[in-house]
Order: sequence, then C-alpha cells, then structure tokens
Amino acid sequence: MNYQTTSSINEETKKESKKNKTKNEPNQKPTSAYVGASWGVLIIGLLSYCIGLWNASMELNEKGYYFAIILMGVYAVISLQKVIRDKAEHIKVSDIYYSISWVIVIASLLLLIIGLRNADLLLSEKGFYGISFLLSLFGAITVQKNTRDIDFINNKATEEK
Repeated sequence: MNYQTTSSINEETKKESKKNKTKNEPNQKPTSAYVGASWGVLIIGLLSYCIGLWNASMELNEKGYYFAIILMGVYAVISLQKVIRDKAEHIKVSDIYYSISWVIVIASLLLLIIGLRNADLLLSEKGFYGISFLLSLFGAITVQKNTRDIDFINNKATEEK
C-alpha cells in the first residue's frame, strides 16, 4: 500500500515562498486590532500606575521612587526587546549591552518587589501596583515589537517598488 499524502500546495509554490521569505523575517503587518490593543494595554497600565501614585497617601520621595522604577522598567524592556530582536535577525549586538539590558529589567522588577514588600500599603494596593507595572512592561514590549514589524514591512515594500 502507498501511504503517500497529498498537499493542496504544489511544490513550486513552496519553493517560491521559501525564496521570498528569509529566516526570522515577518511576513505581514500586525493587524490594526492587535496594534490598538497593544497601545491600549500600555496606556492603561501607565495611567493606572500613575493615577494610583497620584492618589496614594505616601511621601513624595516614595512616589518618586515608584515613578522612577516604572520609567526604568519600561525603558529597559523596550531596550531588551530590541536587543533580542537584533540577535534573532543576526544584527551585531555587543554582549555587554545585551547583559546590561537583562540586568536593568531584573533590577527594576526587584526594586519594585523590595519597595512593595517594605511599604506600609494594603495588600490590595501592593497587588495593584504590581499588576499595573507588569501590564505597562508587557504593553511597552508589544508596542515596540509592532512598531518594528510595521517599519520593517514598510521599508521592504518601498525597496520592492
């Protein structure tokens, strides 16, 4: 018996698609719904974190500490996402920059955890800051990824014309 399976895609189409698509290269733009959701997550995370800080009954220096951590964390994850993407696309990245990016992301998370652990806040408030912080970091990563994908695809389309 012959157990050979057939495919709806012929061999020529497979070969052409492999030629046209290089390794780790995005093949289509992110949908507008995904881009919008990513921006929404980033904005909601940052706004909720900042509104929570604004309304918190803590000293101004504590508010500054938590605000500096969110700025540091958002910048660090954007930088880390870029470095990881550069490595995946075989773009030269120095090992020191790659390492520093990881260290700063981990440091921002540890500083938030240590600060919240020692803060005189209700457990629900600590959870609020932790979740809005993580939501902001996730939003920053996806917005940066989408921006890079869209830019790459637009440049590729311009070069093909």
